[in-house]
Amino acid sequence: MFIFQSSVLESSTSVMSSVNDSVRVEVIADRAFLLGEGPHWDERVQALYFVSINENTIHKYEPDKNALTSAAVEGRPGFIVPLEDHLDHFVVGLERDFVVIQWDGVGTARVVRKLREVDQNSPRNRLNDGKADPRGRLYAGTMGHEDEKFNLDKNAGTLFRLDPHGLTPLCDKISISNGLAWDLGSKAMYYIDSPERKIRRYDYDVETGDVSNLQYIFDFETNKLEGAPDGCTIDTNGNLWVAVFGGGCVLQISPKGELMQRVEVPAKQVTSCTFGGANFDTLFVTTARLNISEEQKHPSGCTFKITGLGVKGLPNNRFKDISH
Repeated sequence: MFIFQSSVLESSTSVMSSVNDSVRVEVIADRAFLLGEGPHWDERVQALYFVSINENTIHKYEPDKNALTSAAVEGRPGFIVPLEDHLDHFVVGLERDFVVIQWDGVGTARVVRKLREVDQNSPRNRLNDGKADPRGRLYAGTMGHEDEKFNLDKNAGTLFRLDPHGLTPLCDKISISNGLAWDLGSKAMYYIDSPERKIRRYDYDVETGDVSNLQYIFDFETNKLEGAPDGCTIDTNGNLWVAVFGGGCVLQISPKGELMQRVEVPAKQVTSCTFGGANFDTLFVTTARLNISEEQKHPSGCTFKITGLGVKGLPNNRFKDISH
C-alpha cells in the first residue's frame, strides 16, 4: 500500500493557512484505471462501488479485506448507484441508457432492465455522473462527444431527473455533467458543469425534486485555481468536497463559496469523491490517467482514501426503482 503524507495547503484566497499533519492519502487496492469515476459507499455491505468509464467496467472495493473485484459491462458506465431494496442490483448510466444491473460483486454483471434512454437526437452523447437524491430519485446528466485530445462537443448535454413520474430535463446546454450534492437543511442542490469552472447552487424542493434559482457560489477563475471541478460530495456541516480534474487536489468549499481546505492528491486528474467507512470519516477519491506520460502515470488512475480530515460525510442515497 502506498501512503502519501499530505497537508492542507494555504488556499489562493488565504482562507486556510494552517497545516494539518494528520491528513493521510493512501492508494487502495493499487490498481490504476483510465477513468475512474462515480464512487458510491454502501454502508449495508461496507463497500465502495465505482466505475471505470473508458474500460467498460464496474468495481467493488471492500476495505476490511483490501479486496477489489470487477465486472465488464456492454458500454461506457458513467455512474453506479445501488437500489434501495436490493444488495445486488444497481442503476447504471450506460452510454445513453439508464439500466438496472444485477451483480453479486464477484461474478458476471448482467442488465436486467432498461429504464429509459436519453438524448436520442444526439447519438454521440453519453451519460456521465449521476446520484440519487434524499428521496431516491435519480439525477444524472449527459455530455457531448469528447475525442482523445479532449476536444468536446460543448453545450450538447442535459441534466435529467428520473422518478416515478418519468424522465424530466432540468438543465440544458450542459457540456460535461458532473458533481451533485444535496443539503436538506439549506434546501439546496449543488451541481457542476465542469467546463464552466464554477459551482452551481439551486434552490431544491425535496417534496417535488424540482430545482430553481440558479446561483454560482464558487469560481475557479476568480480564485486563480488550476483545473476544473469534477465530482463532489458534502459533509455533515454542509461544506462541499470537490474533486479537481487537472488540479491534483480535493477542495473543501463552504456554502458561501469560501475555500476552506485544499488537500493534495498525487494524481493530476482527480475525478470524484465520497465519504465512507464505518464512521463516514474516510474520503474515497477516484482519479484518471488520460494522455499521461509513462513516467507520470503511477499512481494516476488509482483510487485513494483520505483520512484525518476531521469531518464526516453523509450516507449516500440509494435509488428507488421506478419499475416497481
